[in-house]
Amino acid sequence: MVTPVTLAQLSDIHFGRDVDLDQVDAIEDVIAGVRPDAVVLAGDLTQRARHGELQRALVFRQALERIAPVLVIPGNHDIEWWRSPFGLLGSARRTRKYRMYFGEDLTPRLELPGVVLAGALTSHGLSFGSMTWNLNDLVVKGHLPRAEVDRLTRVFQAAPPGAARVAVLHHNVLRGEISRRMGLARWKLAQRRLRDCGADLILCGHDHQEGTGQLDGVVVVATSSGHARGRIRGGRPAAFNLIAIDDGSIEVQHLRWQAGERRFIAGGEARFGRMVR
Repeated sequence: MVTPVTLAQLSDIHFGRDVDLDQVDAIEDVIAGVRPDAVVLAGDLTQRARHGELQRALVFRQALERIAPVLVIPGNHDIEWWRSPFGLLGSARRTRKYRMYFGEDLTPRLELPGVVLAGALTSHGLSFGSMTWNLNDLVVKGHLPRAEVDRLTRVFQAAPPGAARVAVLHHNVLRGEISRRMGLARWKLAQRRLRDCGADLILCGHDHQEGTGQLDGVVVVATSSGHARGRIRGGRPAAFNLIAIDDGSIEVQHLRWQAGERRFIAGGEARFGRMVR
């Protein structure tokens, strides 16, 4: 029997000018009521990786950690790519501020009864691996290096039998329903690598629209929305995800913001069969 697991999935809070603090307070209330087994913060905690933004993001993480373990990874807005374009001055300069507040490990892992979560770094800023023919993508797209997938594969191979294997990355793996954009450069290769790494579930964000789907009918993908005013796709309400995993299924429930009531309510769900490894 597989241990049932509940996860809360958030991303793209963008602490800074556009963050909706009413939503942040409501998120804390919801998570305190649900008491999930773990909370995932899938990047873009800040708008420009400023000290004040990172400090507020750290306070938010600490509040959530009083409820459940938290796994956090950086998004493209959380790194200072301009301090080392194309990595010419080394990669450490780009994440110096982020590491000051969230630690040296940019790809953390979290193992709990019934689940193993592992972060993968896709946020590299202006880099050769993230380049496409679209100039608008130069500092927005991410990429998934082979070394990241190899590390995920090793983590999942070592997971206890029956445990859910969850990969966490920032950039959206599936095409956005409204934007029609992929978050990753060389996305077909990235999808193949993620499909084969042993993950049961992929959690991501970046596109500012919630969604669910699968890679080749095997790996479930859940995309969380965002919480910055005026930046949600199509003028939709902001949303985050609650995910329930048991021995036979993975269920993703979207909680959508009701501005007039200043609360999140259930606004759609998707359920997928799970192949227990």
